[in-house]
Amino acid sequence: MPKILVIEDEASIRRVLIKILSEENDTYIVEEAEDGLQGLEKIKNEDYDLVLCDIKMPKMDGEEVLEAVKKIKPEIPMVMISGHGDLETAVNTMRLGAFDYISKPPDLNRLLNTVRNALDRKQLVVENKILKKKVSKNYEMIGNSDAINHIKTMIDKVAPTDARVLITGPNGTGKELVAHQLHEKSERSGAAIIEVNCAAIPSELIESELFGHVKGAFTSAVKDRAGKFEAADGGTIFLDEIGDMSLSAQAKVLRALQENLIQRVGADKDIKVNVRVIAATNKDLKKEIEEGRFREDLYHRLAVILIKVPSLNDRREDIPELIKHFTAKIASEQGNAVKVFTKSAIKLLQEYDWTGNIRELRNVVERLIILGNPEISEQDVKLFASK
Repeated sequence: MPKILVIEDEASIRRVLIKILSEENDTYIVEEAEDGLQGLEKIKNEDYDLVLCDIKMPKMDGEEVLEAVKKIKPEIPMVMISGHGDLETAVNTMRLGAFDYISKPPDLNRLLNTVRNALDRKQLVVENKILKKKVSKNYEMIGNSDAINHIKTMIDKVAPTDARVLITGPNGTGKELVAHQLHEKSERSGAAIIEVNCAAIPSELIESELFGHVKGAFTSAVKDRAGKFEAADGGTIFLDEIGDMSLSAQAKVLRALQENLIQRVGADKDIKVNVRVIAATNKDLKKEIEEGRFREDLYHRLAVILIKVPSLNDRREDIPELIKHFTAKIASEQGNAVKVFTKSAIKLLQEYDWTGNIRELRNVVERLIILGNPEISEQDVKLFASK
């Protein structure tokens, strides 16, 4: 049931607002506060779906309440109530993050419409948070080794900025997890993260894929098409395996980074984009630069922050936790009971040479769950984990 707080120092207006809201919907739980300090204390201690707050009040005015609430519970929509002489102040509250403002005496239809819209907005915010938690689970970084904890610390520091990041490491180490964590913990998390696997796209198509094309630009271009950079506008583009990108495409990516401008293939017009670029590679880009296959200027643009993801062989202490994580995840996906690995089985898996890294470990765990006993022993590992 929606819970609404009315903060208003004039008792008569407070009573009117409570009466209107209570009669509008009997599921609304409406509480009151007679000044800003009392209202803020209630907000700190309880969860509200909406706050109606007067602007001109003694002790603590509405602007101060709004600023305080945005710091501690920014998801709560705040509707400000203003007198006729407070219009400029009311407009300023919108800049501070108020959902809306209503003039005194309140127009009934406008008030109720605003309340409904604000409650709908709060519901969307809550649902979005739940969805984000589910998405985050898919890109969770498992492990507490020094190497992984160092990466987690770097993500927490770098994610809130717009700094470009280059993620390096062997295949199967989880470079895409780092990219998604950087996006989800950033101010851009409300927008999309667009992934491009540069190694999977033929060199003659990579420019069209990244920047789009206009009708007639080439034989199969039967209509205008936006590229990945445009799709990521306001969000993040993740250029995976960027070491495989052609030199001509590299030149265009460099321009996009320098000027925030792209140009569709076959077009003359520039398109402005606001995109954070995260790139990843399993190649030694400095060696690629020496051999003329990668632009040095692009490397320095991309590697503002460099994150190196270690191989699984360099973080063996994380293997027991990874096995536990994959066991639960696979059982949930397949609807099976969770199997248990014995200590000797885990120890044996820790001693393997994981050339395929975490991706290979997951495949081996899945194979053992399907073929092994309910309690997976060292013998099961020897029988079914051979590569």
